[in-house]
Amino acid sequence: MFIRCAFFRGQVKPGLEDTFNNYIRKELVPLWTRFPGAQEVRVLRQVESDVNDPRLEMVLSVRYPSRASIETALASEVRMQSKEVSKALIDMFDGTVFHTIFSADEFGMPTD
Repeated sequence: MFIRCAFFRGQVKPGLEDTFNNYIRKELVPLWTRFPGAQEVRVLRQVESDVNDPRLEMVLSVRYPSRASIETALASEVRMQSKEVSKALIDMFDGTVFHTIFSADEFGMPTD
């Protein structure tokens, strides 16, 4: 299994926290869950950290069964829609966004 993550390093612009959260919930999660091959979508929000830097405002984690399924998702029409819709979210954010793909070994842990 593979997990593609988007790391939002920085912070939401002051006063836009609720708008940012609602926009993710109402506009983006419905798109992210439609990515072909996506088996699980998680939106992680940093509550605390043992370091001040980096501040990760949000991590989007999407689980896929294979690298090929990630490539299919990245080339999909719904991903192109997501990129357009994400522009408004990025406008509410001070920082950078980067993506990473992890391989994930389950070590006998349940997947559901």
